[in-house]
Amino acid sequence: MDTARSFTPVHAGDIGAFDHEADVLVAGFGCAGAAAAYEAATAGAEVLVLERAGGPGGSSAMSGGELYLGGGTAVQRACGYDDSADNMFAFLRVALGPHADEEKLRLYCDGSVEHFEWFRERGLTFNPSLYEGQSWMPPTQDGLMWLGENAYPYDVVADAVPRGHRPATESYGGWMLMEKLVAAATEAGTRQHADTRATGLVLDGGAVVGLVARKYGERVTYRARRAVVLTTGGFVDDEGMLADHAPMLLGHGKVSAGLDDGSGIAMGMAIGAATRGMSVTQIAASILPAMICRGMLVNSRGQRFINEDVYPGLASVAAVRHQPAPHWVIIDEEGYEDIPQRDLWNVRPAFVDETLSGLEKDLGLPPGALESTVATYNEHAERGEDPYFHKNARWLRPLRPPFAAIDPRRGFEPGGEGGGSSTGVSGFTLGGLRTTTDGAVLDVSGNVIDGLYAAGRASSGMHGEGYISGTSLGDGTFFGRRAGRAAAAGRRDG
Repeated sequence: MDTARSFTPVHAGDIGAFDHEADVLVAGFGCAGAAAAYEAATAGAEVLVLERAGGPGGSSAMSGGELYLGGGTAVQRACGYDDSADNMFAFLRVALGPHADEEKLRLYCDGSVEHFEWFRERGLTFNPSLYEGQSWMPPTQDGLMWLGENAYPYDVVADAVPRGHRPATESYGGWMLMEKLVAAATEAGTRQHADTRATGLVLDGGAVVGLVARKYGERVTYRARRAVVLTTGGFVDDEGMLADHAPMLLGHGKVSAGLDDGSGIAMGMAIGAATRGMSVTQIAASILPAMICRGMLVNSRGQRFINEDVYPGLASVAAVRHQPAPHWVIIDEEGYEDIPQRDLWNVRPAFVDETLSGLEKDLGLPPGALESTVATYNEHAERGEDPYFHKNARWLRPLRPPFAAIDPRRGFEPGGEGGGSSTGVSGFTLGGLRTTTDGAVLDVSGNVIDGLYAAGRASSGMHGEGYISGTSLGDGTFFGRRAGRAAAAGRRDG
């Protein structure tokens, strides 16, 4: 799409009478929009949320529901872990880096315990128990999980403390999070216009004073007496924007509700807003954490390239961005049988062989490559060591025949054949509009655009080039709250 032309701003003088008005207009009713709307409403503003879908939730409602929180939450303490804001910051500045926004990150870590309690006050519950396994998404109702904090190099830069906070439901928990946030925003007095897609900002001089939208094909205009908050999500669903900014995701699956088309980002860019980190993406390959930690992950040359007990998103990025494909998960029978059934996700081996040389032929690997990799791995594993990649000794054990290879391109579906149409990789975008710590959008000269705020994936947030589960929902709600409060305070005359 031609973002500049498709989202051209409208001048207030060309509208005449607006169809609707409110103190604060929020575009998008996902987690960031709900948090912004709640805080603006409780600050005394009249709030109206525009949602292009038939109801609230968006990609947030379809997510796993993890919230990356720490610093000493009640759940952490109940599970026997001491944490601090400094320790959390030390981990995240590396895990979300390089080039994380350290000013935002510092605020997030310092405010993490308060943010956790804010969720509890909105009615979200977290069971005081820890899921000890390796998984993208625990199939239990445990309220805490590890997200790579106990893996190298993160266990060196910070004390290993789990911070993946999960609502009290099994597997996907985003629906529960959004149910509570939408209820809180509604009870605070927020109004909602569903099936209403924002298409452009309204300007009065250099200030943003409203939105133009489409509802059932008709043009609708909205006046904001104080401010507009853009929380419309990222741009993974727009092929043109991906090609321009994040081509790494072209051809892969999309982690979204199907409506992350970058419209909020484009509306901001159309009036001169700056962006940050538009090439940064989260990448998830169909590799099972419980499987790779018991075996190994290799590239098309049969070589290992990362410690396989790391957060699986980081292993995915390392593979897809930096290693020749295809990638293979190698495991032996003992390791496979050791995986709890609930963590297998119906994944079955693509090839099984008594010898590594036979497996090499099946996979099209260079002769002797996998044999050399496994021999080196086994030699060190016998001593409980992994000098090249530093996998935790908990997972180190020599691999013995028979051996199996799992093809991540087959995905996690039952039967897992994949039909040759899937890459087994999916992702979403992390870059967006450049904002202050209170969500005010900055222009390309570094000046605040009067009346315009952004949060969630429509903004660049606190991420650098890394990602950890729970930092999207955590970042979106934390800075969404700040944007909502700042927008409510942005009174104008008239």
